[in-house]
Formats: sequence, C-alpha cells, structure tokens
Amino acid sequence: MTDIIDIFNQYLSQYDSIDIAESEFKKSTHENSDLREAYREWCHEVGSTEKRGFYDYAEEYLDSQDDVWNTLTDIDE
Repeated sequence: MTDIIDIFNQYLSQYDSIDIAESEFKKSTHENSDLREAYREWCHEVGSTEKRGFYDYAEEYLDSQDDVWNTLTDIDE
C-alpha cells in the first residue's frame, strides 16, 4: 500500500482547502478498510487521534511549505 503521507499529500494538492481535503479523505477511509487501517496505524505511531490526525498533518505540511517560500523570498531580498 502507498505510504499514508503520500495519500495525505494527494488530497491536499487536489483540493483548495484543508477542510475539503479532510472531508474527502475521511469519506475514503469509510469506503476503504485498508486505508482506514493504515490511517489508524499512522495516528497511533505519531500520537494523534483519528479525529485530528489528518488536519494536524495538513497544518504542519502547509506551514512547512510556507517556510520554503519564505526562505526563497529572504534570499531574493
């Protein structure tokens, strides 16, 4: 199975908002037991709840993307 982080990133790149991406991801976990189990395992490994796991990851991921852009902007100045 594909790494759960890759799946998270696919949803985040496909949708314009974290809320919509999270909603679609959670819909998929209800339809796909393998995905649901992978998500549960990931949440357990990182110490997150299933309710907040995707959202917490998304916020951290998007913050890291902003940091990359800020670093590039700092170089230009």
